[in-house]
Amino acid sequence: MTRLRALFGRSRPGIQPGDAGPFVFEGAQKRSAAVSRFRLVVTMAGFAVVFGAIAVRLVMLGFAAQPEARFGTTAADSVAAARPELHDRNGELLAADIKTASLYAEPIKLVDPDEALDKLAGVLTDLDVETMRKRFRSNAGFVWVKREISPKLQAEIHRLGVPGIGFVNENRRVYPGGPAASHIIGHVDIDNKGIAGIEKYIDGQGLADLQALGFATARTTDLKPVRLSIDLRVQHVVRDELENAMEKYKAIAAAGIVLDVETGEVVGMSSLPDYDPNEPAGALKKDRINRCTAGVFELGSTFKVFTTAMALDSGKVGLDSKFDARSPIRIGRYSIDDFHGKRRVLTVPEVFIFSSNIGTAKMAQAIGIETQRAYFGRFGMLDRLQTELPEIGAPILPSHWTELASMTISFGHGISVTPMQAAVAAAALVNGGRLIPPTFFRRTAAEADVLATAVIAPETSAAMRELLRLNVIKGSGKRAAVDGYLVGGKTGTAEKVVDGRYAPTKRLNTFLAAFPMDAPRYLVLVLLDEPQRAEGAYGATAAVNAAPTTGAIIGRIAPMLGISPRRPDVDDAEKLASN
Repeated sequence: MTRLRALFGRSRPGIQPGDAGPFVFEGAQKRSAAVSRFRLVVTMAGFAVVFGAIAVRLVMLGFAAQPEARFGTTAADSVAAARPELHDRNGELLAADIKTASLYAEPIKLVDPDEALDKLAGVLTDLDVETMRKRFRSNAGFVWVKREISPKLQAEIHRLGVPGIGFVNENRRVYPGGPAASHIIGHVDIDNKGIAGIEKYIDGQGLADLQALGFATARTTDLKPVRLSIDLRVQHVVRDELENAMEKYKAIAAAGIVLDVETGEVVGMSSLPDYDPNEPAGALKKDRINRCTAGVFELGSTFKVFTTAMALDSGKVGLDSKFDARSPIRIGRYSIDDFHGKRRVLTVPEVFIFSSNIGTAKMAQAIGIETQRAYFGRFGMLDRLQTELPEIGAPILPSHWTELASMTISFGHGISVTPMQAAVAAAALVNGGRLIPPTFFRRTAAEADVLATAVIAPETSAAMRELLRLNVIKGSGKRAAVDGYLVGGKTGTAEKVVDGRYAPTKRLNTFLAAFPMDAPRYLVLVLLDEPQRAEGAYGATAAVNAAPTTGAIIGRIAPMLGISPRRPDVDDAEKLASN
């Protein structure tokens, strides 16, 4: 009883001392609940301490990393992303990334912005002090000071020991060949993003998307090299001979293309003046346009190859057909005449090798306007050419395809196309009649066959090979002849349009060639803009400047491309000439 009273106090009426009743259980429950509440409070307090410590640590880390976490743009975010190397068809390096240091500041950490700036200005003499002073006095977490500095400058700045100034290694694009293939390769901006040529094309094919997603960063080292179709050896030859021609003939510009007629691969392409992609600001000069794919021109008599091909292919004209070229063609107030007229009836081979405007115009009349336009459509002359390069010019066509327009177009006036369009179409005339889209990447003959479109009959192509070869043997292309190689080609001398009128003293000269003509493999096109009469020459037509320039290119590149010299007893074109 004493024990019960000690536990529960005085007993109540009606309760026997030996009967614990509900009082024992109720008391135990209350004691158990109290213990549980105590344990819960202790546990919650423990969790609160742990989470509080984590929160404090996160805040501390946040302040420790304020440039990267609190202020948006960071050095890591701004580093130029990696790009794949570019190689020529033989594995020669065309473009690559190197690591270079860039200088940045964290204004929030600068103890004395003005003092820091004065120290940096003593080393970086080209620094825009006033602009940078505003940035240094801001509360920004990160600002670029100077991108891509030399190791020497980096060491000098490091010795200054300025708090809040740092370096980051990023990628810089370099082009070992300098301007050798600038209009093909293109260039990148300060952030290593492609903005011209193949560099831009690669970004458009997914590299930029990969970079944005973080899969191609400044630390990426396993990007597979991209191999182009160009042969760097051929590229150097084309550029070198164009430079020689510009100097010899005082031309204001020049362009050259070497195309594989079986695959559509561009083996070489140069447009002068060019620029050094290591100094991309040079690309902004107005005369640095890529004349091969972006410039459009009236190419003059080289268009006679297309008129002759469509006339023969249509079946309305044969090699033995004759055209009266004794007098000019008059239409209204216009007159079509020959430069060096024979003033007689000419066969088709004679119209071709004498480059008769009258005979060619009459060929166009024989096939009709609709047939002519349809063939030009087949040849890809009426639409913008599709290649990997973003710099592509659109053809300029007559607003009304009249009879007069048809006749002038037949000999290369009244229609403007890119030299690459003309080269691609001409390749179809000598490769058996298949139009193959051009490419700046490697392509097999089997892959080309899938893309090829038949535009003329194989028999027409065979006839065109004979005519082109004949023109180098007996016609205006004699100076393109190369000892040991069967070269065929056609000249084109066009007057340029100045202020809406043709200027007789300003010419655009071209020569379109292929070799070896018994089984053509390569096509070469050369363009000279406003060449002057060379010393000792009788004139400044394509026959005396563009043709020999083309021959010089072929003579140097043929051995490189595996074309062996040979001297046939009598080739087919000579047989044709003797008939």
